[in-house]
Amino acid sequence: MQSEASDVEGYLTEVPQERRAVLTQVRQLCREELAGFDEVMAYGMPAYERDGGCEIAFASQKQYISFYLMRSDVREAFEERLAGQDMGKGCLRFRKPESVDFDLLRDLLKATAARPGKIC
Repeated sequence: MQSEASDVEGYLTEVPQERRAVLTQVRQLCREELAGFDEVMAYGMPAYERDGGCEIAFASQKQYISFYLMRSDVREAFEERLAGQDMGKGCLRFRKPESVDFDLLRDLLKATAARPGKIC
């Protein structure tokens, strides 16, 4: 869903009730692990930027929850763990809120925050 919200708080109030708690938890993880990143709204979804470049985003889509990982080096480093996931080029999809793997997301966020890298 592409939101017209001006901030992440507003975005979270718009998402379906059954996804709100999970997306709030994803946001909290991002805020904990992405020290030095700016939380913004980009392309109608919450995003996290470093030095003006968007590296992480998440969204409530019609059929799934999306976690966008825009760093190919991090995706490559986690290739084995991502192999069993519903993963597009840069989008990790969770069909049900209860299927979100918070341990995997935390590890991806830590790896992203550890050092800058090329954004694809």
